[in-house]
Amino acid sequence: MSRKRPGGGLSASQQVAKFLGVSVLSGAVLAGLALPAVGAFGLAARGTMEGFDEIPAMMERPPLTQMTTILDADGNRIADVYSRNRTVVPLDEMSEHLRQAIVAIEDARFYEHGAVDLQGILRALTTNAQSGSVEQGASTLTQQYVKNVFVEAAGDDPEAVAEATIQTGAAGLGRKIREMKYAIQLEEELTKDQILENYLNITYFGQQAYGAEAASQRYFSKPAAELALHEAALLAGLVQSPSQYDPVQYEDTALQRRNTVLASMVDNGAITEAEADEAMALDLGLNVSQPRQGCITAVNDAGFFCDYVKWEFLSNPVFGETREEREALWALGGLTIRTTLDPQAQEAAAQAAKDGAFAEDSVSATVVGVQPGTGHILSMAQSRPYGNDPEQHQTTINLNVSSEMGGSAYGFQPGSTFKPITAAAALEEGISPALEYTTDNEIAVPKSDFRDCEGRPLTDEAEPDYELGNERDDMVGTWDMTAALADSVNTYFVELEREVGLCETMQMADELGVERGDNEPLAAVPSLTLGSETVAPLQMANAYATFAARGMHCAPVSITAVTDAEGEELPVPEPSCERVMAEDNADTVNAMLRNVVEEGTGSSVALPDRQSAGKTGTTNDRRDVWFAGYTPDLATAVHVGNENQNEAMVGITIAGQYHAQAGGASVAGPIWRQAMNGALAGVAPSTFPEVDVPRGEGDEEEDDRPGDNRPGRDGDEDRDNRGRPGRDRD
Repeated sequence: MSRKRPGGGLSASQQVAKFLGVSVLSGAVLAGLALPAVGAFGLAARGTMEGFDEIPAMMERPPLTQMTTILDADGNRIADVYSRNRTVVPLDEMSEHLRQAIVAIEDARFYEHGAVDLQGILRALTTNAQSGSVEQGASTLTQQYVKNVFVEAAGDDPEAVAEATIQTGAAGLGRKIREMKYAIQLEEELTKDQILENYLNITYFGQQAYGAEAASQRYFSKPAAELALHEAALLAGLVQSPSQYDPVQYEDTALQRRNTVLASMVDNGAITEAEADEAMALDLGLNVSQPRQGCITAVNDAGFFCDYVKWEFLSNPVFGETREEREALWALGGLTIRTTLDPQAQEAAAQAAKDGAFAEDSVSATVVGVQPGTGHILSMAQSRPYGNDPEQHQTTINLNVSSEMGGSAYGFQPGSTFKPITAAAALEEGISPALEYTTDNEIAVPKSDFRDCEGRPLTDEAEPDYELGNERDDMVGTWDMTAALADSVNTYFVELEREVGLCETMQMADELGVERGDNEPLAAVPSLTLGSETVAPLQMANAYATFAARGMHCAPVSITAVTDAEGEELPVPEPSCERVMAEDNADTVNAMLRNVVEEGTGSSVALPDRQSAGKTGTTNDRRDVWFAGYTPDLATAVHVGNENQNEAMVGITIAGQYHAQAGGASVAGPIWRQAMNGALAGVAPSTFPEVDVPRGEGDEEEDDRPGDNRPGRDGDEDRDNRGRPGRDRD
């Protein structure tokens, strides 16, 4: 066993042996450069033998991860998102001081030697052999750049990163040979300035800053083009070890490193000693900016919409055939995404949600608006702020959307806001809105009278009848479809559902884009018409937008244009619109729902000087309250309730106001009205097509009918199972 001299140094013979060994290794590396493959070295590391005959395209123009910017419909920035904080800029938009500093400290002879600096290799070998440790590296800037390309391509894969940076053994030697070969080929394809530009854009400068521009903004809050000498020297010094020389954490070490760079610039003839002395006399001059990115930074409380944009991008095949391809494109970034968000509508929706329910309340409010005829999502807001801090009542669960788009697990029962869907199905089946039913306040209907879409009758030996009741005991009488919608009569709509068919009602809901909040089909249950199945608010807003568009259904969309980092336009989803209702039937629904707002349960929230239509909804035990309504220009759905649907809103304070019993008109309705008024301010009023809706024989006495709803009363609680306290839906 060899022995070290006292003090831990190598003996003279050991130094010679080390020098010779490294020299032999160097010879092997240089020999390897001339070989068509590296099999002669016995290298079998994955990737070592590939790509030596043709330089990969990513070497010349690496796909650098960059910031993606999300814009609203007017081109205003909503938020910046990225997996790596980087903004690619050309070399002429970087300070000359930075270019000179990087060359001086990392590769002083960069513009003089080729891809591999043999002189530097020999110098490093000699120095390292004499010291007994690695004191100097011999990689040129071009070689460093090649390594960084492989590190960048590895992304967040630890195994791939380790492979791209391995130092020892046959794999390490193979990596060095691969880098040298690519470096030689690269310098045949690119100029030195092009290589330097790529290098400065790919290099990591610490503090999550990739590339010179992001580093300059991070440490000095200014563009890389404006870096002063002492600032440029600091950044250049970080490249060797961003953590060791981190100026935020280790000021003294960073200062020493900066001054070393300045001295190297003098030695390299880039600056004079006087300029270096002046720069060394300055402190670090930090003006650190905390990187702000992600949907949590979105303006106009659009964090949930920002999050929805990402979900739409990752789920739509137009952005990549597989989920993995779409995720890779999103991670790569550099995109500019124009969205449908209307800044005026969003501001109004966000304020209405926050005014309608405080963040600390036990229940929350959601507001989502859709443009009829396009499916464009114009607003999306919640009363709880977007974020991950529960102490600040934040959440990242988008309660407006279904689970597969980042929403709650199941959605929420829509209550009576579902009844217009049954009415639409009836009209499409040729049933007249004049159809009347005379019912008691409570009825029992055989479940076998309802059939699923396989034609099978519903059977339940334990409870053969479906029992339900209206909200109030005095809701007894005769109603046609218009009056039943205005009064939100449960018994009428269960009878209508039995008439039109449960399957037909389910099919109409599907055509209107309504499914369960967990993205499963609606269940075939008699209580469907009363809103017993859980759905997402966006689905209800979009269904009502279909009524407003006179029966033309358009799938919800949030992305209208995408450009990549090169400014090239990428494909975006084509509008997906189809007619699902005859125009005259949709016009009839609109007329009946206008009556709800003008004379029925929604009369307290009618929009001033503007035609509107809508429907209230209040579920069992008042766990969910809704108002879904629209004009010809905008459809908005509002939901208020506990996220887990486990709180009865009875004797409750919401937004500082006490409610003995929360209702669709009294709680959700004012939020809807505020959001709609704000969104449509300055927009000329539009009108619905006028239509004569056939009425039943008893419509002349409608105002005197028992159960007619007076202003200020919700009258829409959807009680099934006779509305017994504590009994939930079927």
